Amino acid sequence: MQNTLLVGLSRQVVLERQMDVVANNIANINTNGYKADRSMFQEYLATNAHEDNFVPADRRISFVQDRATFHDFTPGGTEETKNPLDVAIDGKAFLVVQTPAGERYTRDGNLQINNQGQLVTTSGYQVLGNSGPIVFQPTDKAINIAADGNVSVLEGTSRIDSIRGKLRMVSFAQAQSLLKEGGNLYSAPAGSAATPDTTSKLRQGFIEKSNVNSVVEMGRMIEITRTYSQIASMLQNQSDLHKSAIEKLADVPA
Repeated sequence: MQNTLLVGLSRQVVLERQMDVVANNIANINTNGYKADRSMFQEYLATNAHEDNFVPADRRISFVQDRATFHDFTPGGTEETKNPLDVAIDGKAFLVVQTPAGERYTRDGNLQINNQGQLVTTSGYQVLGNSGPIVFQPTDKAINIAADGNVSVLEGTSRIDSIRGKLRMVSFAQAQSLLKEGGNLYSAPAGSAATPDTTSKLRQGFIEKSNVNSVVEMGRMIEITRTYSQIASMLQNQSDLHKSAIEKLADVPA
C-alpha cells in the first residue's frame, strides 16, 4: 500500500514539472524564433527490501523521474513581413548579440535601428557583425541583407552600394548544451564554443515564428491535468483503504 502512494507521488512530481515546461511553451507561441522545450523521463527501479535472503527475490518497484529537458530545434514557420530589417535563418545558425553579460545568441530576426544608428534586437541589444556592431549612417537607404549576411545600403544620393558589415552567424556542435536566459537569448556554457556557420542562409523580409504547435501543447496540458487528477483520486482511495485497515485491526473483540 505504501508503495502505491510513493509511486503515485513520484508520478505527480514529474507531471507538475512537465506542466511547467508545457505552460512555458504555450506562453511563447507568438515569440519569434522561439524553440520549444521537451521533457525527458526515465524509469527508476528500487527494491522494497534490501536483504539477500529472500526466496524468491523481492520484486523491484518502478518509479518515474524527470531526467532533464531538451531544446526542440525544429525550424518554425516563416512569415513574410517585407520589412528590410527582418531576417529569417534557414539552417542551424544563430545571430550573435552583445549584452551587458557578454555575447548571447538568438534566432529572433526581428531587428531594429536605435537612435545611434546601430542594428539591435527588440530588447535593444546590439547585433554583431564580423567586425563588431552594424552601424548605419543617417543618409543610408535601401538596406539590403544578403543571404550570406552582408549588409549593404545606398548611401545618400549615390547609386553605389556601401557595405555596413556582415552579420555573424554561428552554430554549435552541441546545441543542446545552450542555456535559455530569457528574452529569447541563449548562452553557451564553458567548453561549448561558437563556430562560424557558412551553410545557413538569411531571408530578408521574413521572420521565423515559434515552433510551438498550440494544438499539440494544449492537448498535452489537458492530458497532464487529467492524469494528475486520476492519480490524486487513486491516492485518495489508497489512503481510505489504509485508514479502513487500521480501524479494523484496532477493533479487537472484547
